[in-house]
Amino acid sequence: QVQLVESGGGLVQAGGSLRLSCAASGSIFSILTMSWYRQAPGEHNELVATITTGGSTNYADSAKGRFIISRDNAKNTVTLEMKSLKPEDTAVYFCNGNYLGGKLNYWGQGTQVTVSS
Repeated sequence: QVQLVESGGGLVQAGGSLRLSCAASGSIFSILTMSWYRQAPGEHNELVATITTGGSTNYADSAKGRFIISRDNAKNTVTLEMKSLKPEDTAVYFCNGNYLGGKLNYWGQGTQVTVSS
């Protein structure tokens, strides 16, 4: 079993930066593809960024050029660096760990990011 705990959310002005972290328990972190999702009020869950076990990354168009996802397998953590934040980035951000397309799938409890204009 893996538990994911996010931290680092908060209130920031437009144009500012935040760093979200997700700490994973357990011993299988290194085999998980890790992602950050977000959900704004009244909106569907949106995939923001993904990093594979090998370190390959993918980003939503809305995140490209502004967000960077990284992982540290030694520390069982995944990080989302966000800069040039916009009010439309306001959402609850969730950490997800996935193995083999959902054979194993874990979610954190979410952390609120609020960007004021």
